Amino acid sequence: MKHKILYPGAFPLVQLNLEQGESVKAESDAMVAMSSTIDVEGKMDGGLLGGLARMVAGESFFFQTLTARRGAGEVLLAPAVPGDIIDVELDGSYSLMVQKDGFLAGSAGIQVSTKMQNLSQGLFSGEGFFVVKVSGQGIVFINTYGGIHVINLEPGQEFVVDNSHLVAWPEYMNFSIEKASSGWISTFTSGEVAVCKFRGPGPVIIQTRNPRGFGNWIRQFIPPSRN
Repeated sequence: MKHKILYPGAFPLVQLNLEQGESVKAESDAMVAMSSTIDVEGKMDGGLLGGLARMVAGESFFFQTLTARRGAGEVLLAPAVPGDIIDVELDGSYSLMVQKDGFLAGSAGIQVSTKMQNLSQGLFSGEGFFVVKVSGQGIVFINTYGGIHVINLEPGQEFVVDNSHLVAWPEYMNFSIEKASSGWISTFTSGEVAVCKFRGPGPVIIQTRNPRGFGNWIRQFIPPSRN
């Protein structure tokens, strides 16, 4: 699947050039424009149970499947939030774990499911109890809030990531949830309650902006409602 990420930065587009018969799956509202040779269908990965799991996780019940049925064509995709897009090629040897709002699209050989985290990860990771598991072979497009930074950890190297900046990581890199500060006073003053500690080898994808932080910042400018 030939592809290009246009206008990298805050407002990118993914341009896909599909040969006849090729298809791509994307989030339900990702399609911006497409050739008239492309058909769009709503489908569930993993059947009814997979769709229900996505709904419980706060995601859309369906994916868009875009297929070039009447000849080659072009598809343009974009995420709902401002931020960058990265393409990751999976070879089938591992799965990629992605924060639930981070999956944008993937080639036909990609399977997308919802995975439940354990109690401590669900409560304190900032991702909630569910994350997206992407497996198979092909290209995956991940979107972020803000810019993208990839931290490549050497074997045994540890790195701490703020929960709200975590985007994606290989499944073989299990992380632990730890207190950010030694005491409750430090926790209160630093603004950090819990963080994710990863241990290499492997890459960790993070985003440069914190959606919760932005929400708290903009809330101060919204006048209180008058009932």
